[in-house]
Amino acid sequence: MRVTHSLALLGSDRTVQDAAELLTANSLRIVLVVDREHRLLGTVTDGDIRRALMAGSAMASLVTTVMQNSPITMTQGESRRKVLQIMREKDLLHLPVLDAKGVVVGLETARDLLFKEQRPNPVLLMAGGFGKRLYPLTREVPKPLLPVGEKPILQTILEQLAEGGFSQFFLAVHYRSEQVRAHFGDGSKWGVRIEYLEERQPLGTAGALGFLDRTVIEAPLLMMNGDLLTRLDFGQLVDYHDENSGLATMCVREYDFQIPYGVVHGSGTQVTEIIEKPVHKFIVNGGIYVLEPEVLDRCRPEEAFDMPSLLHQVISDGHKVNMFPIHEYWLDIGRIEEYERAQVERG
Repeated sequence: MRVTHSLALLGSDRTVQDAAELLTANSLRIVLVVDREHRLLGTVTDGDIRRALMAGSAMASLVTTVMQNSPITMTQGESRRKVLQIMREKDLLHLPVLDAKGVVVGLETARDLLFKEQRPNPVLLMAGGFGKRLYPLTREVPKPLLPVGEKPILQTILEQLAEGGFSQFFLAVHYRSEQVRAHFGDGSKWGVRIEYLEERQPLGTAGALGFLDRTVIEAPLLMMNGDLLTRLDFGQLVDYHDENSGLATMCVREYDFQIPYGVVHGSGTQVTEIIEKPVHKFIVNGGIYVLEPEVLDRCRPEEAFDMPSLLHQVISDGHKVNMFPIHEYWLDIGRIEEYERAQVERG
């Protein structure tokens, strides 16, 4: 039996945000919600949190509002054969182990599926931008090769994807592309295969899709901006896309904007309400997508195209574009401030 690490346990008075942080911190992909005596109250997985966010729940809500209240469990002392039978019949990856009083004493897990085999999904990383907002840092070095800690941004992204089982990469390059090619080569250093899509002129956030050979893209394509740092589980993203039958999946995240003044509402010349420094919440594009191969048929070589226009086209044609909420660490290194922040947080 695998003894449950303390990081897998969460008190019932904690928040959804706390659960999300624990899921990111541990490798078990589940959080066990317990009372003060460590009796099991429920479980929370990544999927539970994302479904709650889509339904309008806030990250500051109590974790008990999103947990599964009646998880399948096993009693301490069950045989290994019995455990495997339960997990197989119920299609489970986790099985909490309880003593006679309902106290959590362990957690049985299926083999970690993330690294079991290579994923067939090709990956397109957008690495051709000028990085003008990072000037003068990008005067001689392209943004994807700017170091964060000891590694270039793009190398961190590629290594994270390679560890997740992705092995076929396309790099869309333009500005100082020779430096990107020299650093990554054919990808053999990382045990992956890299091909380059050279844009003779900037073609927008979706233009590089037109260079892909549609006949060799047989599985959903994972596409990502080459200046993002995130702890997102890309395997879970692709699995989510597969399970929700859309032509495309867009990663989204919550963005809060606080107005630094008191907002006044009125009727005619009369003040009816004053709201001091209100916070507005928006759902914004996270710069990571999964696209079905047929989406590529809408793109042409050397044709400028942006992702919002492409996805609007897909929606207008009556197809589904799903959202995948990101609660994990996410940082778009677009400006000097974000780059300095990245050095502190990931360096």
